[in-house]
Amino acid sequence: MDGIRTIEAEGAPEAIGPYSHAAVADGPVMHTSGQIGIDAQTGELVDGIEAQTTQVISNLEAVLAAENIGFDRVVKTTVYLTDLGNYVPMNDIYARAFPHKPARSCVEVSGLPKGALVEIECIASLPN
Repeated sequence: MDGIRTIEAEGAPEAIGPYSHAAVADGPVMHTSGQIGIDAQTGELVDGIEAQTTQVISNLEAVLAAENIGFDRVVKTTVYLTDLGNYVPMNDIYARAFPHKPARSCVEVSGLPKGALVEIECIASLPN
């Protein structure tokens, strides 16, 4: 599409569906696709909420790095959990990655791809 560029980030796992790691519009904003806890090296989902959240953060970091930005540019995230009982361990790991506290939504969903426990997507501001 004219005015929209998609990103396939080196260091992030290959998309498992019809989406890109991120899309950048003409405006200075980047929208990432949701990332789950797939290890980019093995292509496998890691085990447990802590490991999956840590891997999701790493995957998002790789996607943002494709545009030479980091978590400091993130303005909004959406977190999907298959069990809100996992909120506290996810939130502890999330808080270390996003110390500036971007806007966030967190919802419980009935399922995620590959049986993942958590998925996170974000919107980041690109430098002018």
